[in-house]
Amino acid sequence: MEETLHHIISNLHGGPLTLLIAAGLLILGKAADWLVDEAVTLSERSGIPTIVIGATVVSLGTTAPEAAVSVFAALQGSPGLALGNAVGSIICDTGLILGLACIIAPLRLDRAIVNRQGWIQIGTATALVIGCLPWTRIDLVFVNGGQLPQVVGVVFLVALATYMWVSIRWARSGMTPASKTDQKEAEPSAPIVVVVLKLSGAIALVVLSAQVLIPAIKEAATRIEIPESIIAATLVAFGTSLPELVTAVTAARRGHGELAVGNIVGADILNVLFVAGASAAVTADGLQAGGHFFRVLFPAMLFILLTFRVGIFISGDYMKRPFGFVLLASYGIYMVISYLLPA
Repeated sequence: MEETLHHIISNLHGGPLTLLIAAGLLILGKAADWLVDEAVTLSERSGIPTIVIGATVVSLGTTAPEAAVSVFAALQGSPGLALGNAVGSIICDTGLILGLACIIAPLRLDRAIVNRQGWIQIGTATALVIGCLPWTRIDLVFVNGGQLPQVVGVVFLVALATYMWVSIRWARSGMTPASKTDQKEAEPSAPIVVVVLKLSGAIALVVLSAQVLIPAIKEAATRIEIPESIIAATLVAFGTSLPELVTAVTAARRGHGELAVGNIVGADILNVLFVAGASAAVTADGLQAGGHFFRVLFPAMLFILLTFRVGIFISGDYMKRPFGFVLLASYGIYMVISYLLPA
């Protein structure tokens, strides 16, 4: 099956190949939205409070495309694509998507939650960089790069389970009687079995579209002579971040800025623990992080996250439009440097 798919894709001309990639990215985004909708419906039908749904299911759902793309990339022998997609998604989510949402409308902040989750966001990103460092030859890190070992991927997955458990406890401890009962009543016409089947279909669509997208991206990268890590950190990262983009923009337009900020911060955390962690855990050799990661991708990721933290520190109850332009400018600089510097 894989060989047949690769043969078909390799014989496509430039136009159809581009359309296939665009269609794959679009399907990933739509499938993730569908996944989230059905997961929320299932949670409501099972009586789980909405606040707990938002703290767990939505974050997992919006990072499902990144996880699917990266895990399949790792299994198919493209570790640069797997790790590059995770890192690039963090940069895209925080710089581009949050910047756009902030420009559309000032984002209201729940400072206590943002500060608590923000430090976890910075901590997981730093742990990713440290986990990739080649400690035996750290002097050559900017040339040869490093590796995220399989054991670190497993540790990240354990940390993911811990993070989700703690998030549920935090959500429940912050619930009021109103929040426990303020839930949308599921329609009688949506039996729980049907909801489960729809959720399974959404997950399958995410997985299948990722299987088609990976060889298409690899073929495009080969033809235009751009390294896979750069392609993953830009085009694929943006495409698989479509759920976060839709959520953030919609939340900003409707005056729910705290939802936009919370979703981005949660997605960044899961891009490390879930996306990078799962991708490394399924490969015996882990994920390769070439010198380009340490020269461009990792510094850009940490810089944009620190810029976001500074913005939170100096903001009051709202993250205002001028800071949105700062985030967008940071993302623009990263894009220019990423393409100008040799990989």
